[in-house]
Amino acid sequence: MTRVIFMGTPDFAVPPLRALIAAPDFDVVAVVTQPDRPAGRGNKLQMPPIKAAALAADLPVMQPEKLRDPGVFEALQRLAPDLIVVAAYGQILRQKVLDLPRYGCINVHASLLPRWRGAAPIQACIRAGDPETGITIMQMDAGLDTGPMLGKRAIPIEPGETGASLHDKLAVIGGELLLEVLRPYLRGDLVLEKQDDSLHTYAPMLSKEDGRLDWSRPAAEIARWVRAYHAWPGTYTTWEGQILKILADGAADTETVLPGQAAPGEVVAVGGRLAIGTGEKLYAPRLLQLAGRSAVTAAAFLNGHPTVVGAVLG
Repeated sequence: MTRVIFMGTPDFAVPPLRALIAAPDFDVVAVVTQPDRPAGRGNKLQMPPIKAAALAADLPVMQPEKLRDPGVFEALQRLAPDLIVVAAYGQILRQKVLDLPRYGCINVHASLLPRWRGAAPIQACIRAGDPETGITIMQMDAGLDTGPMLGKRAIPIEPGETGASLHDKLAVIGGELLLEVLRPYLRGDLVLEKQDDSLHTYAPMLSKEDGRLDWSRPAAEIARWVRAYHAWPGTYTTWEGQILKILADGAADTETVLPGQAAPGEVVAVGGRLAIGTGEKLYAPRLLQLAGRSAVTAAAFLNGHPTVVGAVLG
């Protein structure tokens, strides 16, 4: 039986962990995740999703503030892993950790490498208008998502796909593909594929500020931006000094990009619909949410706030 240390943090990592737990030929000896963090209203400490999944399976959990903290490597060493599996852990593994297990460290990455290396590949592929994406299982090295690949599985990016919906699909595929490629890899029956570095693109970590919409961009790009950043980090603008969130509801871009033109950020009414001027054409949002209020349809927002027409959003 293969002794595995699993490293992961968010919801994306849960299906791969559960796949390993359910497999009779793998023994998950510990789960390493980020510390509990304050979150939500009241800023109460919340455990990472992967910790909840590990505790439900009676697995030991380690939560070092930094993987390089004194004693962490020794604790990993005592577990004598044959393999370390990583899925969106959120910390860089030092070389001596990469070298610890005899079968190396394997990463579940949410893109078709070498496209979209980095922390936010799911949002990046939607915003860029890629026709497809997928999961890559790779052997980790000292670079950022640069190691040789054990296998890939591609899926189309559907019209109206959001960052949240694509995340959920890819998380499931990650668990399936992980077991599919690990077994031949451990037997030595798998030929690893080197990445073509000349084809790489980079998807950096996102912050809340990345969600502020730039109305000088074309409406088609705005539409992808809104879909990509739902539910994190979200997209927003400002109106009368208030934050106004622009939310996706699964509508295709063809339903939110309208012919016509207005000044970037200017709100107009077109056939009874609320629309916003961009650098090219009009963007017609589907759901809007003022800070502290519930989300409402654009039609309801227009009915409740008719003075928004003619305003310039910031």
